[in-house]
Amino acid sequence: MAGSRRGFGIAAAVPAEVTRAAAAEAESLGYDSFWVNDTPQGDGLAALAEAAQVTETIALGVGVIALSRRSPSSIAAQVLGQSGAADDVGDAGTSLPLHRLLLGVGSGAGGPGALARVRDGVQALREALDATIYISALGPKMCHLAGEVADGVLFNWLTPEYARRSVEWVQAGAAKAGRQTPALAAYVRVALGDDAARRLTEEGSRYARIPAYADHFRRMGVAPVDTCIAASSAEAIQEALAAWDGVLDEVVVRAITPHDTVEETLALVRAAAPLRAR
Repeated sequence: MAGSRRGFGIAAAVPAEVTRAAAAEAESLGYDSFWVNDTPQGDGLAALAEAAQVTETIALGVGVIALSRRSPSSIAAQVLGQSGAADDVGDAGTSLPLHRLLLGVGSGAGGPGALARVRDGVQALREALDATIYISALGPKMCHLAGEVADGVLFNWLTPEYARRSVEWVQAGAAKAGRQTPALAAYVRVALGDDAARRLTEEGSRYARIPAYADHFRRMGVAPVDTCIAASSAEAIQEALAAWDGVLDEVVVRAITPHDTVEETLALVRAAAPLRAR
């Protein structure tokens, strides 16, 4: 992990033209993956199908689908429907290529049933799909579970220092299960300019009101914005991202822009591009 790979992520609810433009530019600039979230306002798998139309090699991740909101069978049915149920369908039309898909899932709700929901969900998805499955993990128990059963783990809203601690929990879970440590990735929210920084602060405040994330921030002892990057230049973004080098396998630049326009998003894709592309 001497030089962590870099991904780029956006909200699934942005206009389709933003998704296509960002995905194509991310691939051309050497990003390793392109991610979207999944919310009631934005279908992550549908957004990835848009991205697949304009890309050829970049991995396509959804981070993440809440298993409290969607059943594994409905997720699998949509994936198979959009992929044509076979890898050899390729990228034609609106297909979603399974060989490039990083399928992220999470509990979606806390409480005593969260771990069982994710464990059972991953098992059901494995039985239905030949796909790479990521688990979203915040606390130590979910990190342990990710180590035990996932192909990858997607962290969120954390500092590089706390990421190292989270990695230890994942590694412990993998060791207990007698398997290799899964791929380690994290969303790192990045804002370019003052207007984007204000939106970033608003988003952090919203997450801080969610009980599971409130507990997460208390464990770390930091405010939400302390896990993010707000900068006024590409150079400042690159300097801040360098703090993540060697911490994880991949850092996903989770875009925060003022208005989710094509121009704003492309400016951030370019500012945060892997240095090898420059």
